[in-house]
Amino acid sequence: MKTRKLVLIAMFVAIAVAGSTFVSFPAGLARAYPIQHAVNVISAVLLGPGPALLIAFLTGTVRVFTGTGSLLAFPGGMIGALFAGIMYAKYGKVWLAALGEVAGTGIIASFVAVPYAKFLMGTEFGAFFFFPPFLISSASGALLGTFLVSRLMKVSENRLFE
Repeated sequence: MKTRKLVLIAMFVAIAVAGSTFVSFPAGLARAYPIQHAVNVISAVLLGPGPALLIAFLTGTVRVFTGTGSLLAFPGGMIGALFAGIMYAKYGKVWLAALGEVAGTGIIASFVAVPYAKFLMGTEFGAFFFFPPFLISSASGALLGTFLVSRLMKVSENRLFE
């Protein structure tokens, strides 16, 4: 990997970890952390599906080890990042990357979280327990990420990310 790409990955992880620490709001029975999802969309568009997935994994790892996140940070962040990256790589539309984030996290990850939470966390919640907060968090973050990456691409004309 190029040094620039590694630096961008590290910066996105730092932004996602710090943002998750300082920016959250109530979403049903849980809290929404939209910065992770915004970073997923931005990194998926600027770096691709592999790096976006890596950023979500590293962010989840740091958050779990520092006590600022739960094990649900892994399926919640990683599935959305992968879907956002695949959608953007395939179609080249930022709004489809955002839709991939919402579908991956808000829908698919909420169902994956049920057996994941049961076996790894010892909880027995149904899918509808995870669905509202995952959907609210991913949708709000995807909107923020879409706005930011669209503006960033217009302002920089992609010179920064070549």
